[in-house]
Amino acid sequence: MKLTSKAAALLFLLACFAGLPAPALAQDKVAVGVFPLSSSLPYFVALERGFFKEQNIEPEMTKLLGGPANVAALMTNQIEVSAVLVTLEGLNADVKKPGVATYISLNSQTRVWKMEQFVVRNGFAAKTIADLKGAKLMSAPGPANINTAKAILAKNGLKEGDYTIDQLDMGQHVNAMTAGTFDGGYTLEPNASMMIKAGVAHPIEAGVISKYILGNESANAYAAGCTMTADFIRKRPDVAKRFAAAWAKAIAFINANPDDARKHLAKNTYTPDNVVDMVPMLGYVMVGDMTKEQLADLQAFADFGNSIGVVPEKIDVTKFLHKF
Repeated sequence: MKLTSKAAALLFLLACFAGLPAPALAQDKVAVGVFPLSSSLPYFVALERGFFKEQNIEPEMTKLLGGPANVAALMTNQIEVSAVLVTLEGLNADVKKPGVATYISLNSQTRVWKMEQFVVRNGFAAKTIADLKGAKLMSAPGPANINTAKAILAKNGLKEGDYTIDQLDMGQHVNAMTAGTFDGGYTLEPNASMMIKAGVAHPIEAGVISKYILGNESANAYAAGCTMTADFIRKRPDVAKRFAAAWAKAIAFINANPDDARKHLAKNTYTPDNVVDMVPMLGYVMVGDMTKEQLADLQAFADFGNSIGVVPEKIDVTKFLHKF
């Protein structure tokens, strides 16, 4: 009788436990470096629309301002993913430490998908880039940005000495133009839109990498993209695959719903609320979806990086791309 009673009690307890909800599985944490500009939009879309959560991913964000800071964090394994990393700086890092920046998606910049552009303060007489002779210019920071700016100026007939140019933290561009500290410069979004909205400057020309560096206004200037470390992909392949799936869903959402996607810039990036609706989108694409022509555009840009010394040797870009 005692054994029967114990068996009955055990069955009762098992039945009780069976009625309880299963414990939630812990989400896989991924260390992500985020430069809070409009080019980091896929990260915030994936986060706020639950795409990471759907893949059981919990990103741990570290704000890192600029390419050099992201490269350093990737090299020292402080982060596993960089939401947006300047392509030439990532490839430069890959030459020094192969696989430190493996691109899973890229952001195209053209005269339609605006990011990089030359602007001039109101009151300074310049309608074209060639008119910037004698100007005091600023540039987005980092070797890739300033050397690209100089190369574009050269394509427009301006050699060093015809102008001055200084690197300036992106967060200071609008204030510097408002104060008249510079006559113009090579800036990125959302700064250009912020200057236009504030009435302190206007654009001279956008899509300048496509036109002057790649030699075709319709070419895709893949100047930045999302990267993972090769170590992350190798050691945590399932987590990396699920992170990439969330990223791909975010890119698909942005491309299909640009107006709704823009709303995620508010509060997450340096984009003021009154500028969110005018910030241009980029041509986001997963590496696995790139055409031969798009890959050729990327290779041409990498070759340019080698020609100006930012990428120390000529490389095959496909070695630093990963398709999921």
